[in-house]
Amino acid sequence: MKSYLIRNAQIVNEGKTQVSDLLIKNGRIEKIANNISVDYKVEEIDATGLFLLPGAIDDQVHFREPGLTHKANIYTEAKAAVAGGVTSFMEMPNTNPPVFTQELLEAKYTIGAQHSLANYSFFMGTSQENLEEVLKTNDKKNEVCGVKIFMGSSTGNLLVDNPLILENIFSRSELLIATHCEEEAIIKRNRAALESVKKVLEPSDHPVIRDEEACFESSFKAIQLAKKFDARLHILHISTAKELQLFSNLRPLADKRITAEVCVHHLHFTANDYALLGNQIKCNPAIKAPEHRKALWEGLLNDQLDVIATDHAPHTWEEKQEDYAHAHAGLPLVQHSVLLMLKYVKEGKLSMEKMVEKMSHAVAICFQIKDRGFIREGYHADLVLVKEAPYTITKENILYKCGWSPLEGTQFPYQIQSTFVNGQLVYNNGVFDESQNGHRLLFNRG
Repeated sequence: MKSYLIRNAQIVNEGKTQVSDLLIKNGRIEKIANNISVDYKVEEIDATGLFLLPGAIDDQVHFREPGLTHKANIYTEAKAAVAGGVTSFMEMPNTNPPVFTQELLEAKYTIGAQHSLANYSFFMGTSQENLEEVLKTNDKKNEVCGVKIFMGSSTGNLLVDNPLILENIFSRSELLIATHCEEEAIIKRNRAALESVKKVLEPSDHPVIRDEEACFESSFKAIQLAKKFDARLHILHISTAKELQLFSNLRPLADKRITAEVCVHHLHFTANDYALLGNQIKCNPAIKAPEHRKALWEGLLNDQLDVIATDHAPHTWEEKQEDYAHAHAGLPLVQHSVLLMLKYVKEGKLSMEKMVEKMSHAVAICFQIKDRGFIREGYHADLVLVKEAPYTITKENILYKCGWSPLEGTQFPYQIQSTFVNGQLVYNNGVFDESQNGHRLLFNRG
């Protein structure tokens, strides 16, 4: 494996930015120091004026394989991820078939090993009928990122609302439990009320149907279960101001048993954007009114919200062009999440150090990922070089298989110049090296 010596980079790591050299050897960070010299062959990279960040770790993506590969697959979306500075991902179980058995779970790991340029992990899925299969994942607690429960509306038989099943999972799972929280009964009630006064629903009705109460009540229920059984709970894609009262910033992240994620689209868009983008930004939970976005930013910056992710969920353009009732929910984001947050860094919304904390360090701490998420000697060399230069999203540079983005036409102040995965220069100035794939993520859970 090739060794690299990155010179004079502005290394952003653990709350500080400092200029230094960094040596990569055998896939790991060998040394961080000024004026590193070596007596063996290395490829030198002059990073003067560039920022060196730990690769982002996205804890929630939908890459659609197996069974939904007309939308996306692990190869295409992982390639888009590394081009966007995301070096590791955790993928959700709502594929076709859903990941309800250990055999189906391991089949996804096989696909990842064969086709993913990024490092990978996959959640075990839950249904009303597969409790024993879910609990078998306890034997893989250092090899699987977590167990996923859809506690709100979902497709197929992924919805789990049976109190007995929920109590069994929360009391017996030794893994992190990640939840999608929206209360199905409230959603149905809101929809029925709207349909009684409107003949045709439209995208702007989405946050009315999937409102603040639907999110809060479900998140509250999940937290009650977690506290009752001292379960390790991680609530995905928080989207409302009211939910923030459920989360604390009074203890270090490593000591928290209940954590929360916020997604880039809830930090960027508001309900005002339905007028222009319509179903392109239809997603669950819904993008809501501006006051919710404001509260989410406050919760992120004061550490009530622990990590930033994407919930990358691609659909074909045709699936998004259907009428509101039938248009699929979800939007593609993994190639542009780091760039979008860097845009807010440039605007002064958050510091680059805070962005790195929420997209890399905190994810590694939250999931107890082994040897990743930080720029530390001995850690895997998952690294991203960023340069300050304008970059505009166009159809020509979108790498998602679906071929579109709700951010098309947006200009960003930074570009991803290079991405290293396990010390391999996978992406460099628009050119990919696909000679090595990413690794399965491992976890330190005792």
